[in-house]
Amino acid sequence: MSTHSENQRITVTTLARMRREGEKIVCLTAYDAGFARMADAAGVDVILVGDSLGMVVQGCESTIGVTMDDMVYHTRLAARGRSHALLMADLPFLSCPDTAQALHNAGRLMQEGGADMVKLEGGAAQADVVARLSMNGIPVCAHLGLRPQFVHKLGGYRVQGREADIAALLREDAHVLEQAGADALLLECVPATLAQQITQAAGIPVIGIGAGATCDGQILVIHDVLGITPGRAPRFARNFMPGHDSIDGAIRAYATAVRDGSFPTADEAF
Repeated sequence: MSTHSENQRITVTTLARMRREGEKIVCLTAYDAGFARMADAAGVDVILVGDSLGMVVQGCESTIGVTMDDMVYHTRLAARGRSHALLMADLPFLSCPDTAQALHNAGRLMQEGGADMVKLEGGAAQADVVARLSMNGIPVCAHLGLRPQFVHKLGGYRVQGREADIAALLREDAHVLEQAGADALLLECVPATLAQQITQAAGIPVIGIGAGATCDGQILVIHDVLGITPGRAPRFARNFMPGHDSIDGAIRAYATAVRDGSFPTADEAF
């Protein structure tokens, strides 16, 4: 279970304290009220309404087709289900090409959707966007490494940062985005050693997915946790349903594994 009070709403300040005190941050996706309620009750700290819904809910091959209206709708549903967890929502493909559009769309996720924080993909080039959002009271999580919205530019879903020059670029991106005002970083599919370097250098919480065990927290797609992802599951994911007779039990097992350090293992990293 979470160590937070029954009546305590988790905020970015809570996450910063958890990082300082070495308390692992448990994050999980949810796309509707029912699963958000289960995640919240199981002690998940951060619920992400991810544009991954394009793949696991809408059945698409990528996240590219997810719209702002889709994100606002699903964020609003998830907001109705959570009580304590911080609710984070993705800014989808082409929703933040400049500061004005980013501010408008992030505002929609918070005002219409009920999000507490937005997540955006992009490196140092997004520093102005992050700064503009931060100046207007919008907490931001910057997403680095494998960025699914860039799948066509990257040539597929590939680990990022194995080459020395790309690793150096990612370290610089993390620094620049933190300085611009990002409240958290999410690292996806980067080598564990690189993730450790970025986490140690950062002054804000770093959440990993396929980034090893040394990040301040972990996130998975709920469909992977429940073993219902179509096709082959990602290497970094784990099905927590075996040995548990309920969805609630699987989610609680995931949260426990993140907190006690048994997830992820070296085999679930790069």
